[in-house]
Amino acid sequence: MREDKNQMIKNKDIYYFDHASTTPLRKEVIAVMHEFFNKKYANAASSHCMGQQSEKAIEKAREELALLIGANNTEEIIFTSGGTEANNLVIKGIAMAYAEQGKHIITSSIEHPAVLESCRFLEKHLSFKLSYLDVDQDGFVNPEALKSSIRDDTILISIMAANNEIGTIQAIKKLANIAAKNDIFFHTDAVQAVPQMKFDVQEIGVDALSLSAHKFNGPKGVGALYLKSGIKVIPQQSGGSQERKRRAGTVNVPGIVGMAKASELVRNELESKVEKIKDLRDYFLERVFSEINNITLNGADRKNRLANNANLSFKGLDGETILYNLSLKNIAVSTGSACASGSIGVSHVLKAISIEKETAKSAVRFTFGLENNKSQIDYLVNNLKDTVKHLRSLK
Repeated sequence: MREDKNQMIKNKDIYYFDHASTTPLRKEVIAVMHEFFNKKYANAASSHCMGQQSEKAIEKAREELALLIGANNTEEIIFTSGGTEANNLVIKGIAMAYAEQGKHIITSSIEHPAVLESCRFLEKHLSFKLSYLDVDQDGFVNPEALKSSIRDDTILISIMAANNEIGTIQAIKKLANIAAKNDIFFHTDAVQAVPQMKFDVQEIGVDALSLSAHKFNGPKGVGALYLKSGIKVIPQQSGGSQERKRRAGTVNVPGIVGMAKASELVRNELESKVEKIKDLRDYFLERVFSEINNITLNGADRKNRLANNANLSFKGLDGETILYNLSLKNIAVSTGSACASGSIGVSHVLKAISIEKETAKSAVRFTFGLENNKSQIDYLVNNLKDTVKHLRSLK
């Protein structure tokens, strides 16, 4: 009798190399969340003693998030359901709040769908004008191109800190400085960057920043928006007066508490974490480039990309086929952003960096995390090598 496929997976280790999509919860995070599920479970908006416990926990979490990114005060932290909501709130919210001053927004061609679709919404429904900046072959925005795109009616610039598919790290401080000199609000989607880079919003000079807990070993369904004091946003959902009337809805107390703990761990362990993950990524790249022919690294070089990211193209093959074959070996990788999974066509990011269609279709993204080790990398490379050899033999 054939063994059930799901049971086979349960009985074997999963080798997970898709940390740009999501990360596993740290045990420390689970521990602090547990109490707020079954003991301190009150609504933070309730005035009674249990509600006050929840509210106090939220404000303590706000303090931790402010420390993580160098915010000036806790009122600048708005809790959301994740990075997507944070991006929607800041882009649509600022655009609507300052529409009388101008209706032109600048972003890049390689942004996350949450940014691009928010911008397209404003174009389609509210008659905003958008400039989508091209990037070079490594995925970098040219500061001079940004300068030349600014108009008298430009009110907002949104450029991601680091790309989720190819890991390219932008010169955010330089780009934000251009915005500041022209009195334009500057937002950065730092969902991928914050878990791997030290971020100080005041030193870098951004006005708004989005982040998501599940990218740094926190829970899914919770994120935050940093919004500099004095900047207005029109709320994007109607209801109660939570988050100082900027984000209505019952607050996710366990999620926020878990996010704060994950934030604390990132802040205290950042240097050692990044060093470990970079060593694993580089070990992987050294093996694959010495043992597999006709592959290319997409995006920036190792120095200018996120420590955990390796986006590779395998000449003559299909990325989805490689993914499927690796999955049969209990190896989890991706062919791009999880948020765009199932979409038809070549990745908009790879297209933007001028990669040929067939090369882009052969791309596979490998992203590493804290629980990975060299033994797992060896298992990955050995199976990847066999998979590529087998698939090419069928040509």
